[in-house]
Amino acid sequence: MIALTRFITAAKTSWIVLVVGIAATVALFVAAGYQTADAAPPVGLPESAESVQAAELLEQFADDESTSGLLVFGRESGDLSDDDLAAITERTAELADLSLDGFVPPPTVSDDGTTALVVVPLEIEERVSVQAERADEIRTIAADGLPDGIIVWFTGAEGFAVDIAAVFEGANFVLLSITALVVALLLIITYRSPVLWIVPLAVVGVADFIAGIAARLVAESLDITLDGSVTGILSVLVFGAGTNYALLLIARYRDELRLHLDRREAMAIALRGAGPAIIASGSTVALALATLLFGELSGNRSLGLAGAVGIVVAMAYALLVLPAALVVFGRWIFWPIVPKYGSPDAISRSPWGKLGRAVSKKPVLVAIVGFVVLGAMATGLTTLNVGLSQNDRFIVKPEAVLGQERLAEAFSAGSSAPATVVVPARDVDEVLDGLLVVDGVDDAVPGPANDDIAQINVVLDADPESERAFEIVAELRLALDDLGDGTGLVGGIDAEGLDLRDAQQRDQSLVIPLILVLVFVVLVVLLRALLAPVLLLIAVVASYFSAVGIGSIIFATVFGFPGVDTTVLLFSFLFLVALGVDYSIFLVTRAKEEVPLLGTSEGMIRALAATGGVITSAGILLAAVFAVLGVLPLIALTQIGVIVCIGVLIDTLLVRTVIVPAMTFIAKDRFWWPRRPELTDADAAARGANGQAERMPDEVTERMPEPAPAA
Repeated sequence: MIALTRFITAAKTSWIVLVVGIAATVALFVAAGYQTADAAPPVGLPESAESVQAAELLEQFADDESTSGLLVFGRESGDLSDDDLAAITERTAELADLSLDGFVPPPTVSDDGTTALVVVPLEIEERVSVQAERADEIRTIAADGLPDGIIVWFTGAEGFAVDIAAVFEGANFVLLSITALVVALLLIITYRSPVLWIVPLAVVGVADFIAGIAARLVAESLDITLDGSVTGILSVLVFGAGTNYALLLIARYRDELRLHLDRREAMAIALRGAGPAIIASGSTVALALATLLFGELSGNRSLGLAGAVGIVVAMAYALLVLPAALVVFGRWIFWPIVPKYGSPDAISRSPWGKLGRAVSKKPVLVAIVGFVVLGAMATGLTTLNVGLSQNDRFIVKPEAVLGQERLAEAFSAGSSAPATVVVPARDVDEVLDGLLVVDGVDDAVPGPANDDIAQINVVLDADPESERAFEIVAELRLALDDLGDGTGLVGGIDAEGLDLRDAQQRDQSLVIPLILVLVFVVLVVLLRALLAPVLLLIAVVASYFSAVGIGSIIFATVFGFPGVDTTVLLFSFLFLVALGVDYSIFLVTRAKEEVPLLGTSEGMIRALAATGGVITSAGILLAAVFAVLGVLPLIALTQIGVIVCIGVLIDTLLVRTVIVPAMTFIAKDRFWWPRRPELTDADAAARGANGQAERMPDEVTERMPEPAPAA
């Protein structure tokens, strides 16, 4: 470790590290190139899902490369006239050139005469850019030459796919620009320097760029698709975590510059001091993200893979490139607040140390009040509603949603996405009669059949992918167990959505315990203790429930969201526990350094004084970075951003600042159980350390250099 840190920081070799880092970055870019995500999000269900099995059987009746787009025509008020319908019919002839078989069926008119529906068969296209171009062409042809006052909406499976893709069109640029701006602003405020912020921002920016390329290469090798939502979250993770690591390292470097005349020696010592905490933190986050690879859903696996790769890249740049880049410059880079050799100890005057001492006087009361506050915030969980319909996933309703809502008004709500039931051909009549009596079924119509199987199209009286639609699909599956030979399967969009929700719940039940066990093991290895990891996990999990509780209230009262997306709870838990425990790692590893000199209680106070400012800055920065997800008009990302933002602030300002120190003061030397600290609180008291906030023990005083002679 000593040889490596010297190599990174030495005058002759730091340039080598920088050149190698730049060369590796350029080589990776030249070899792999940079590509934006141009793949539609995969369904991601395993082959064992009933909707997937039904879809495979239905491939016997239709081209498995086909999909469809729905064009909905109508006026704001009033019926469609004969001239209107004639014009719409003409549009179907023009659209035939874009359809799969060169034919578009004539429009279907609602019973009330207000709405016409045209189904356009289309070839499946994986590239979202091509999908968007085709959708624009369809919209143009459909609207050309229509009588005044007629509105046309493009919806259905293809319409929703295009609108979801449009959410992420240019999203990486917007997200990256706003994230970089937020990070730059907060770094300037933190360092109060017009120059210093440029170095960490540049290093983290390059790390984000390389993380995107590396994640894509690894994903392609494992046949995993990264869509726009994954790459967007990846940038947020790399910027948030990478900047946190930079803040911790630079804060330690600034402290060491006061103790060492040679800036390179100061950086080497800072790297040895902050490096283990950064490695432990990054490893915890990367391994926690990697637990998603055990999930059933490919979307979860792609996020886990990309996130883990991104965190490793961010950690590598923070530990290798950033130190080499900083030591190239002199102390002047901190201008105007330049840390001078021999200047007084700023840590002993830290307000965070004074707060820690105040907490140490009544730790039991402080801990009780802290957990009561967390419990009060968590009461919002009682109003939590999990699940969003297809129409409720966007903050601003796109065209596909507006078209779907018009269809629901004029036709049956589920007419645009009927359930597809697959049964043995001999059982069609019996199954038809049985399905029609299921509550929520509007209609059931026989579809194509062969000697073995038959398809039945079932129209549901519910919005696609709504909770009611899922209930009806579940009832259909129960009914099919007693109809015919009991082998009937239910497929279609609603069945797929239900299977996705159930798979997400299974992933959640598997991944959350894995994350907790993983974080616990990392903390045990890092701290060589058992009680401390348990207490830290309790605190960070409590902050998660508090964040979700407050988020639930905000979503209902401020944003007016009908519920939270099924992915939100798992991803929020992952980010909050993995990233939130970082701050406890930063604090407790510093306390572990101080305990041999000061004892547990005084060591925690000094650790809080030393890390309080930088951890608070890091927490505010990370919260702001995740809040940037709210710029995208997709409710799930906004909800993840809000919950993680709130949770990080709670963990930074309450849990790490008050509750963790209070638990340490209560446990005292037992905090490190079963290990016994080298200097116990009793030893420290005997030496007169307790109760003397402004005085450091001899061991610490000896580290202070003599003041530099006047120039």
